[in-house]
Amino acid sequence: MKTFKKTLLSAACVLTLSAAAQAALAEETIKVGILHSLSGTMAISETTLKDTMLMLIEEQNAKGGLLGKKLEAVVVDPASNWPLFAEKARELVSKDKVDAVFGCWTSVSRKSVLPVFEETNSLLFYPVQYEGEESSKNVFYTGAAPNQQAIPAVDYLMAQGVERWVLAGTDYVYPRTTNKILEAYLKLKGVAAEDIMINYTPFGHSDWQSIVSDIKKFGSTGKKAAVVSTINGDANVPFYKELGSQGVAASDIPVVAFSVGEEELSGIDTGPLVGHLAAWNYFMSVDSEANDEFIDAWHKYTKNEDRVTNDPMEAHYLGFNMWVKAVTKAGTTDPAAVQEAIIGVAVPNLTGGYATMMPNHHITKPVLIGEIQDDGQFAVVWNTAGTVAGDAWSDFLEGSKDLISDWRAPLSCGNYNVKTAKCSGQNF
Repeated sequence: MKTFKKTLLSAACVLTLSAAAQAALAEETIKVGILHSLSGTMAISETTLKDTMLMLIEEQNAKGGLLGKKLEAVVVDPASNWPLFAEKARELVSKDKVDAVFGCWTSVSRKSVLPVFEETNSLLFYPVQYEGEESSKNVFYTGAAPNQQAIPAVDYLMAQGVERWVLAGTDYVYPRTTNKILEAYLKLKGVAAEDIMINYTPFGHSDWQSIVSDIKKFGSTGKKAAVVSTINGDANVPFYKELGSQGVAASDIPVVAFSVGEEELSGIDTGPLVGHLAAWNYFMSVDSEANDEFIDAWHKYTKNEDRVTNDPMEAHYLGFNMWVKAVTKAGTTDPAAVQEAIIGVAVPNLTGGYATMMPNHHITKPVLIGEIQDDGQFAVVWNTAGTVAGDAWSDFLEGSKDLISDWRAPLSCGNYNVKTAKCSGQNF
């Protein structure tokens, strides 16, 4: 009996030591969560962002890690399933104990995970252009707000003589809210309601024949028309193919896209699309030393000279470097300390300037408009003289134009109303 008890005690000790050893090992690394769809309709865009984060983590580890520890990537696949994003986010934060998460693409996925990050007071770095109308102390928005992409794109097209507007988007929160802002802005600029056509299609939509036909008809009235596209994911491939099939040339009805970059164009014949536009804050074709180094590092990491770079990749590059700098400044990965330390942090961007984290958790970015070339790259045809600070709240929507966001003490508010002098909560 004593021998049996000793055996049980020894086994218990081994298990305890094993658990302690695992805990100690976990404490020896700083875990970084990667929350991107690797399957489903958004995998066409998000898989590359997972690879980008793995490259950045590998590079940081080669520099000695962070705070004397190695970084450890924890990758999950929410599979383009919006509720699953929340489940995977909670798994990263509560089970895997990551110190920060880099991820999401669509706004519906970001909205899905937002309660998780706020409830657990964890950090999310969101790398994609979005509709604004949100500011959370737990989210850092490193992609473009509407005033850093959509509004400048419309201004550019207006300067080219466009008078009729097709607002075409995927049916979810980002396109709908962005188009709500754009519709208000266009009307403010004197555009009549009959000169604005709005159309939404589901994720993965593939039959574009009748919609492109309607666009052609809308643009045949004698007034110059353009398409402002917030179509997301793999639906872009058949959309652009149909434009080519129906002979919709950029000289007739230009399309300016907010979610089509080098990655999306790499899988289709771009010949018929030459001259159509995209508005981003970075293009692979930008001539700068920093960009050349980034592209070289990307090709070396992927072992594929044909792999392209794009805007959301740069957003992760900026967000990751800002997080590293803030953690170093704070001397800890504690979310509250990082939230305080990161405001005002500036890091080099890939276009030759600097990006700065503002008090509203948005960053400064240049705005570029590029024309699609026959090799799937973009030729920059217009850009801002400097960087533009992202607005959390639109100046063109009632209920938003009086709101500001400032996460510094003593305000510490995501939607402070300058007229009522009240904070209406952490975020919408």
